Amino acid sequence: MRIDVLTLFPDMFTSPLNYSILKRAQESGLVEIVLSNIRDFAIGRYRQVDDKPYGGGPGMVMMCQPVFECYEHLLNESSQPGRTILLTPQGRPFDQNLAMELSREQRLILIAGRYEGFDERIRTGLGAEQISIGDYVLSGGELPAMVMIDAVVRLLEGALGDEDSAEDDSFREGLLEYPQYTRPEVYRGMTVPEILLSGDHARIAAWRKARSIERTKRWRPDLME
Repeated sequence: MRIDVLTLFPDMFTSPLNYSILKRAQESGLVEIVLSNIRDFAIGRYRQVDDKPYGGGPGMVMMCQPVFECYEHLLNESSQPGRTILLTPQGRPFDQNLAMELSREQRLILIAGRYEGFDERIRTGLGAEQISIGDYVLSGGELPAMVMIDAVVRLLEGALGDEDSAEDDSFREGLLEYPQYTRPEVYRGMTVPEILLSGDHARIAAWRKARSIERTKRWRPDLME
């Protein structure tokens, strides 16, 4: 998989992309993550990437020209077509099902905005879909892009040390994950449930499923629908 990120702040990605699963996935060739600075494609003495909105109003809006030219440059770099995504609070909610869907793509092109948003012609002209990681506003699309990259890459075959790990994740079956325990068996008077020490895998599986349902009903009743 190739993931392109168009951003004004590529340095923000340096640390997250160089640790743990994301680092290993890149080193093993499972994913190639390419960061492109939108400002490199701006014109004029000051490399302007934003301007005041037509019709008035607060803030600044990202201009079409640098985004379009950055995008077209990336398309020329690779013949592989990409699924183009704008990170915006106006978009489709990002969840585990969408992460699984995106993990089956060969290429993703993520556009991280700043300021008050994008010139609408960026969305319509590039045929981009909009995705949101939640009903709140951040300073830009870089953090949502990192969240999306992490969620998608860990689903790629070979990205995790134990391929069963992703199968047990919260939301995989629409439920929260069951409680987990490790050594020691007793800590400050708190004990590991006896069933987990029984070695009876069928009973353990049933217990875990029941706890998942119980937790989901208690903490995320909306998911039970």
